[in-house]
Amino acid sequence: MPYKVCREDYEDYEDYDDYDYDYEYDDVEEDVESLESKQEPAKTGVWSCSICTYDNDESMSVCDICGVLRVPLLNNASNNNNGTAPFKFDVPSPDDLVSNGLQSSRMGSKVADLKLSRVSSSTKKPSNANALLPKDKQARMDESHSLKNEVVQASSKSSDSSSSVMPKDRHDTVDDSIGSSIDGAEPLSHTDNLTSNLKNVSLNVKSGNSTHVSDRRENSHRRYKPERWMLPDKAGDGLTQLNLAIVGHVDAGKSTLSGRLLYLLGRISKKQMHKYEKEAKLQGKGSFAYAWAMDESSEERERGITMTVAVAFFDSKNYHVVVLDSPGHRDFVPNLISGATQSDAAILVIDASAGAFEVGMDTTKGQTREHAQLVRSFGVDQLIVAVNKMDAVQYSKERFDSIKLRLGTFLRSCGFKDSSVTWIPLSAMENQNLVTAPDDAKLLSWYQGPCLLDAIDSLQSPTRDFSKPLLMPICDVVKLQHGHVSACGKLEAGALRSGLKVLVMPSGEVGTVHHIECNSQPCAIARAGDNIAVSLQGIDVSQVISGGVICHPDFPVAIATHFELKILVLDFVPPILIGSQLECHVHHAKEAARIVKILSLLDTKTGKVAKKSPRCLTAKQSAVVEVVLQAPVCVEEFSNCRALGRVFLRSLGRTIAVGIVTRIIGDQQ
Repeated sequence: MPYKVCREDYEDYEDYDDYDYDYEYDDVEEDVESLESKQEPAKTGVWSCSICTYDNDESMSVCDICGVLRVPLLNNASNNNNGTAPFKFDVPSPDDLVSNGLQSSRMGSKVADLKLSRVSSSTKKPSNANALLPKDKQARMDESHSLKNEVVQASSKSSDSSSSVMPKDRHDTVDDSIGSSIDGAEPLSHTDNLTSNLKNVSLNVKSGNSTHVSDRRENSHRRYKPERWMLPDKAGDGLTQLNLAIVGHVDAGKSTLSGRLLYLLGRISKKQMHKYEKEAKLQGKGSFAYAWAMDESSEERERGITMTVAVAFFDSKNYHVVVLDSPGHRDFVPNLISGATQSDAAILVIDASAGAFEVGMDTTKGQTREHAQLVRSFGVDQLIVAVNKMDAVQYSKERFDSIKLRLGTFLRSCGFKDSSVTWIPLSAMENQNLVTAPDDAKLLSWYQGPCLLDAIDSLQSPTRDFSKPLLMPICDVVKLQHGHVSACGKLEAGALRSGLKVLVMPSGEVGTVHHIECNSQPCAIARAGDNIAVSLQGIDVSQVISGGVICHPDFPVAIATHFELKILVLDFVPPILIGSQLECHVHHAKEAARIVKILSLLDTKTGKVAKKSPRCLTAKQSAVVEVVLQAPVCVEEFSNCRALGRVFLRSLGRTIAVGIVTRIIGDQQ
């Protein structure tokens, strides 16, 4: 049976910019020189601990008394008379290395890469940990910088101390990057609609230091090598998973279509279907029997509408299909965004009955237009248009052609290609053209195309990022017994198996995978594209939240409240001004947001900057803006991670703009 998703869909990852700074510690160096002069000569065959001064045997790498690491390497010992390297202010002491590990500080120099095996979010670094590491350590330290920035929450004293010694040129660089202009956009293809402009938005329009960040994150991914078990087994069952979203205007018959399809394919037994029919008739809603297979809550059945995203499964000839039955009412569009963002393809259900299609296309109350725009913004380019309730119009070819002409024009303006859109006339209640060819003479007289199931099988197979680091946005969280917690969502990249250590963002907690359920069935290994529920242990339950991300411990995602967006304002929306209060949806996260800057207005034909610092944005305009959220969310630049780089802005119960993240301005430490 389907389960409900009760809460609100890779490129290369990217490290944050590191900076080189020149510090002047003249006074301190003088003190250091005086200390060096007082050091006693070392005994032969022993080395003196820098903490307790105990003389340890030369073969020991740690102090036998206090356990402190012997920091100087053997090849450096020959450069010093006593076998130990002289004390330097810009080198952390051995006890700092013991307590803090090999994590570089925010003020550290440019260093190469280090893959940490585990991360402790409770570690607090003292202020003197901002010193530089020895050169012989630098070859392994690149990744630790971004990992610390995104995972470890430093204490307030440490932050104050770090900011007090920050060079002035860094402050100037950050301020300049925030206010820098947007230039050099690549030309966009000419189109008359907003969403197609979004599809062709140039990803080269960046400012600040994002270019260096992209290069460094790209290099880190090139170094990532997946293990053999992470790659798919060619000897499997041969069925590729396809996440299929069912969208459309309210009362178009989405849940009825999904329930009927599951029943015809044997996913719902006759006994269970008889129970649904009996319960529906008792409440005077006999026609809702198939819909009740998807709408299981009492409130949904009482109101007769879908409120959350229901998930069900069936196997076709070529695919293992995951059905995402989405709500159609405008009040529950946030739930649609949260659930349908996982989709690889979509079915847009249209009500063909008299007047119903026109209501769905209405610019103020209809949801057909908004759903089509949202689905395209999810990155879905394969669409099946199911013209339902054809029995209500006597399977009229004229009605079908009229809907195809009007809706087809709108879909082309949204960026859908005619070759990627399949039109299917059907009737879910009468079981016409669902899994077999229709038997109604009126429909057969003018339609000889595929049935709905054949159209699903004809969809192109989605691509998966098996070789990328682990990434799974959390859609829903369920608390289990014995201190375990289950996180549900679509595995966007990488693979999971029991016993694996994972990093949960934005909390920065590290947990262990206890067991995995894929499509409501236990499984040993889950790979990219699977909809899973992963049970975690060894982690605080409160730290796993909907809207968070499960990722590889060595490749954490960014956490930010301030970022730059390239947005496309949709039709018939009020002007967007600086200071406008909005709802910002990023994958499964939703936070209150505010427009703080409108950097530039882009020409919809060329993509170049048409005007800098406009006063407001109106319908059908494309622009680059800066947004500040009320709370931090997990986000990445769209060029690095598409799943975490898509943004939807809503206000007053409707979607007013869609966009992508072009630059992260304020990352959380």
